[in-house]
Amino acid sequence: MDATTLDHLVIGCADLARGSAWLERFLGVSLSDVGSHIRMGTHNRLLSLGPDHYLELIAIDPAVSQTRDTPFMPRWFGLDTPDVQERIAQKPRLLGWVARTDNIDALAEKTGGILGGVQPMERGDFKWRITIPDDGYAVEAGLIPTLIQWDLPLHPCQRLPDQQCRFEWMEAAHPNPAKIRYLLNEIGLENALTLTPTPPYSGMTMCAYIRTPDGVKTLMS
Repeated sequence: MDATTLDHLVIGCADLARGSAWLERFLGVSLSDVGSHIRMGTHNRLLSLGPDHYLELIAIDPAVSQTRDTPFMPRWFGLDTPDVQERIAQKPRLLGWVARTDNIDALAEKTGGILGGVQPMERGDFKWRITIPDDGYAVEAGLIPTLIQWDLPLHPCQRLPDQQCRFEWMEAAHPNPAKIRYLLNEIGLENALTLTPTPPYSGMTMCAYIRTPDGVKTLMS
């Protein structure tokens, strides 16, 4: 199978304007203009993390009418769920990550449907396919990535200004790291996360380290 690699990090917030202000202060850089996902009823702003990766700040879009069958399913990354909404109520939180592939259908089938169905999406002239579980939750609290396949040569990184921010690495804690390693191995990402064990039933956490002009900053789940 073709190589699978990190595409972008997903940061959730309760309100895009307030979340943007917080994240721009925290990272010391500016985010992109606002984009909309009509089918999912969300909107976002982006930040380049170099030529191959970016950061996405995402929130429910209150301007999207609920009378147009939007969203067509529970929103991605658990944005409709009370636990995620509680986590992002005070400040943006790392909700998960997205891995880029050229073989999304085969990988979704290989993992037995754990990652969810493959859905077509678009934002402006960007078009892609992405895995979304039926309940909208990120798999294993976001430790297992969503898969994306860009259906046009154009990628968001090609339009984002370079603000000298770079992805460094990610780490996570899980009561059963072997399970996470197995699932990551199934999609070719066995070395993507540094994993440590936690006591049973203690939950899962994740953080990503971003090098900015002001030093390395940590984004936490």
